[in-house]
Amino acid sequence: MAVRRVRRIIRKVDPWTVLKASLIFNAIVGLVFVLGMWVMWSLVLQKGIPEKIVDLFDAVTIELTIDGPLYFRIVTLLAGVGIIGMTAFMTLGAVIYNLISDLVGGVEVTVLEETYNVAQPQQASPTRRTFSWKPTPAPRQGNGNPAPKPEVSPDRERVTTG
Repeated sequence: MAVRRVRRIIRKVDPWTVLKASLIFNAIVGLVFVLGMWVMWSLVLQKGIPEKIVDLFDAVTIELTIDGPLYFRIVTLLAGVGIIGMTAFMTLGAVIYNLISDLVGGVEVTVLEETYNVAQPQQASPTRRTFSWKPTPAPRQGNGNPAPKPEVSPDRERVTTG
């Protein structure tokens, strides 16, 4: 397998494709963020840290209430806004790239391309083939004279003459 270097120039990026890909990517990142915060909040609640924080604030006469479902709604809202904002930002980036590439010609990338040595099927030639028949020469004796033909006996067995 041979490898060769090939230079490619990226001149255009389709904004619709960037929108779809970035929406899926950002949705996955947002989901991971929300689930990560949920797991972290569950661990914090198990350790009793929110109650300790409330006790600390009560000691300095500051009133504090910790509302987990409210925080979870805020995290989910922030994730949704982040998904929409980053998708719009990436799509706008594709449009701006297209405008700039019209001016400067795009981005040149050097890639390695693998080539496989695959035998190409041979096509029948369009020329017309002619076949000719040549009679085979008669067998000769050592002195150059033609060899005598064998005789056939009446009972159809071959008898050689010599």
